[in-house]
Amino acid sequence: MKEKKVYSIGEVSKICNISTKALRFYDKIGIIAPDMICKENSYRYYNKETLLTVPIVKYYKQMGFKLEEMQGLVEGNTYYYLEQNFRNKIEQLREQEQQIHNSYIAVRDWYELIQEGQMVREHDVHDVAVKYIPAVTYCSMEQEFDYNYMESIINIEWTNHLEHAENEITGAVILKFQSFEEKMTGNCKRATIMQEAIHPCKDCSNRQTYGGFMAASVYHIGKFETIDKEYERILDWAAKKGYQCGTESYERYVVDYWTTRDPNEFVAEVIVPIFRK
Repeated sequence: MKEKKVYSIGEVSKICNISTKALRFYDKIGIIAPDMICKENSYRYYNKETLLTVPIVKYYKQMGFKLEEMQGLVEGNTYYYLEQNFRNKIEQLREQEQQIHNSYIAVRDWYELIQEGQMVREHDVHDVAVKYIPAVTYCSMEQEFDYNYMESIINIEWTNHLEHAENEITGAVILKFQSFEEKMTGNCKRATIMQEAIHPCKDCSNRQTYGGFMAASVYHIGKFETIDKEYERILDWAAKKGYQCGTESYERYVVDYWTTRDPNEFVAEVIVPIFRK
């Protein structure tokens, strides 16, 4: 950069790698003002000291400061003023970092559900299997159940409940049924909706542990109205293998109305706790 008294806006643009449009906008909002404006042609000119403000503005942008937040910062200020603004920005960025983390978890888990559903369909998985269900803290809410799966899975009351509790959830929707026999025979009246919490509820008394047991598991492909046939398969399998089924059951919806409205694409997992006789 050659030494000279003033630089035109075009020269500043080239030297500092910043557009003339941005420089004009910075002038408009009072962040970087030209040191001289020619009366004849309204050309803007900047001295060298003003040029050195551009890297400062860029660094503040890198740190996440908005332009309106920079107005009292770029030219320096009292220690107290700087400390207060930096402390506020640190707290703001910490909250943003947490929200990005929560969003990442939710997107990742949904993506994994789509992958799981795709693999189940591609390999036409129908066999009953024994698996351990790890214990995880879930948010839950009891609801009426009338075999309207769409309203049970995309539950507006449940969404409102989570918002009121200032909580965020991730992963598959799970419906817990107190009696798998009632569910199997079409006589079930109530169910508990459950989803994994991303962070502890601030105001939620309906937390419970899901898992911590061995279970018989079988995938169901297709519309949920025929899912109850999988219970009969689990009962037959348990009798042959010497297992006793627990009283309750869980339906874990892998690909459902949240992802597609085509029932042929649906994939769910029926999970029944089992014990050795």
